Amino acid sequence: MKLYTSIGPNPRVVKMFMAEKGLDMERVTVDLRGGENRREPYLGVNPAGQTPALELDSGQCVTEILAICEYLEEVQSRPVLIGSTPEERAETRMWTRRADIKVCEPLTNGFRYAEGLALFESRLRCLPEAAPGLKAVAQDGVAWFDAHMQGPWICGERFTLADIHLYVFLDFGITVGQPLDPKHAKVGAWFERVKARPSAAASA
Repeated sequence: MKLYTSIGPNPRVVKMFMAEKGLDMERVTVDLRGGENRREPYLGVNPAGQTPALELDSGQCVTEILAICEYLEEVQSRPVLIGSTPEERAETRMWTRRADIKVCEPLTNGFRYAEGLALFESRLRCLPEAAPGLKAVAQDGVAWFDAHMQGPWICGERFTLADIHLYVFLDFGITVGQPLDPKHAKVGAWFERVKARPSAAASA
């Protein structure tokens, strides 16, 4: 297999997931700042022009970070990061989706439409006027997680893809002007627990 990767939180989710599983493979770095992802030959790998992309031994490409992680869990089940039962898998997917909708998507678009505008305005439709509201929505999402978090990890006693996904995007937010509010103590303590894992440093 071959992983097409780049800067940014999306590829880092996959790299951290791989580090947790002890997986390694050939990596090809795509120059996002230079727009390499928006032209051939990369568009032949992923017509959406996004990273990461996982090229299988068959030549088929899997894109979208959660789909890639789901595939890697199928080919190497241990350690379990999504679930070993239907109930566990459903719980992980539920919390991962909540992280995506409540925090990751508004946080990322808040960056794209503000601090990242110069890079993204020629590549996708940007709404600068929406940036403050999106950043506020992301902070509301963090507050929601703080109110509902129980146990050391998002899924209680299980460290999962949901933890990786939310951690990576919150860590990205800190670097682009969307810091964690100290009043969210449970999320703050959880963040430090994830940060202490070797996979967090290995994927940075």
